[in-house]
Amino acid sequence: MNAEALVEVVLPGKVEPEGLEIRHGAVPVAGPGQVVIRMEATGVSFAEQQMRRGRYYDQPAFPFVPGYDLVGTVAATGEGVEPGLAGTRVAALVKVGGWASHVLVDAADVVPVPDGVGAAEAETLVVNGITAWQMLHRKARVRAGQTVLVHGANGGVGSVLVQLAQAAGAKVIGTASARHHDALRAQGVIPVDYRTEDVPARVRELAPGGVDAVFDHVGGRSAIDSWHLLAPGGTLVAYGSASTRDDEGSKQLPVLKLLGRIWLWNALPNRRRAYFFNIWAGRAFAKNQFRARLHADLTQVLAALQRGDITARIAAQLPLSRVADALRLAESGTVAGKIVLNP
Repeated sequence: MNAEALVEVVLPGKVEPEGLEIRHGAVPVAGPGQVVIRMEATGVSFAEQQMRRGRYYDQPAFPFVPGYDLVGTVAATGEGVEPGLAGTRVAALVKVGGWASHVLVDAADVVPVPDGVGAAEAETLVVNGITAWQMLHRKARVRAGQTVLVHGANGGVGSVLVQLAQAAGAKVIGTASARHHDALRAQGVIPVDYRTEDVPARVRELAPGGVDAVFDHVGGRSAIDSWHLLAPGGTLVAYGSASTRDDEGSKQLPVLKLLGRIWLWNALPNRRRAYFFNIWAGRAFAKNQFRARLHADLTQVLAALQRGDITARIAAQLPLSRVADALRLAESGTVAGKIVLNP
């Protein structure tokens, strides 16, 4: 591929994965305070699955380039940017725009990737790693000796949550379909089959006094069950409404319903807390604090990867040109870990 050509994937509207378009153009130029990253790895996250259905809470208007995060090498720096940044491998959380060979990012939003950590490995831990780290350590404040319930324990965020919780000394119960149970047991997780078992009843059996934290990306009925499984002093962290992915109608409604429920639960004197986790919270009105927190947390996650506390779960690697196959695979529910796209 000619280094001077931009290749990007465009989501033109509500389409099947085959409806994604590949567009060619000129490589962007770094303005003041910006860098151009030559993408080495980006990925398919749950957000893109919702976006192609027009179901992501605050997605931009069609058409746009999806891609929540990326890892790559700084190809060019703009005015006011440390020139030494050129040639270094960095990670960035962008929400949209990552599915491209070259991506323009504010220099303040990039995080250096440690030596010896590959681009694809680091990519699996950008959005998933920050989400898991912040929910576990900033919201639930999980400590050694506690018991936590992780829904979708084999998924992108779930698999990182499991490992970080165990690194913190917590016992983990994880929901997943039966095909993932052996792998979870091998990791020391107690698996529960959400398809065939009564999840609340099984979790109560395993933790009669309740669990100290639940991480729930399903929303709807699941969030209510999760709340009732908490021990006194416990924390529910809800971070999505996966159960409504294929619904029609308002994309805001499931989230607003969940927020209303959380507000009500927190207003009651019940010694439990509930949060709706949004990775972008605080960015609009406290940008510097948001950046500092993100930088600190992603640095911690990448250091945990370098130490071997957590391992990168790469489900598959496909070239950007096969993005339709990658999206189909991600949506099939048959893979463990993250699907990574390379240029």
